[in-house]
Amino acid sequence: MTTVGTTQEGGEGVDWALSSPLSVAPVDGEAAARFRAIRDEHFEFVWRSVRRLGVPDADADDAAQQVFIVLSRRLEEITAGSERAFLFGTAMRVAMQVRRTMRRRGEVSLSEDEAQGLPLEPPDTGPDAEELLAQRRARVMLDEVLESLPLDVRAVFVLFELEEMRVPEIASLLGIPLGTAASRLRRGRELFQAELSRVQARKKRSIR
Repeated sequence: MTTVGTTQEGGEGVDWALSSPLSVAPVDGEAAARFRAIRDEHFEFVWRSVRRLGVPDADADDAAQQVFIVLSRRLEEITAGSERAFLFGTAMRVAMQVRRTMRRRGEVSLSEDEAQGLPLEPPDTGPDAEELLAQRRARVMLDEVLESLPLDVRAVFVLFELEEMRVPEIASLLGIPLGTAASRLRRGRELFQAELSRVQARKKRSIR
């Protein structure tokens, strides 16, 4: 795996220099400028999207780069204003490919690995240690619960609950009827709450 920059939650701190081995940018001046503008505006959104669609932290940089590689190759086909929709659709396909590869290799998700390896107490008693550990545990739990949702339902749920988009925006972004988006959101909320309750109950039993 090729690591680019420093991975942080939300993709911040990632060095997206075009000299990266996985980076592909149009060579034409105007196209290159458009590519950079889209990349700079939407990189964090793409990084968060692939993570929330099931790509582990360790693979999120590469997955996000793959999305932008596809963008660079199809840039002329993408009309102005539809870039975000194209990127999210591509992120969904890339995430599916990563998940299929993980299943073939018999790998477990990062969230499961982390959940098993997290200490019950913070490593030190500094004022920030407990807060950081709580945040990490919450992120692990979120990953685990989101992993249980079907991908089409998860996409709508993530865009509404985590990206704070409105249902009409989501329907337009995904190219689905408004009623379908609303239905998937309701289903996602139901499944999320049921799985969250199950995970919380299991974790409570494990620490008794």
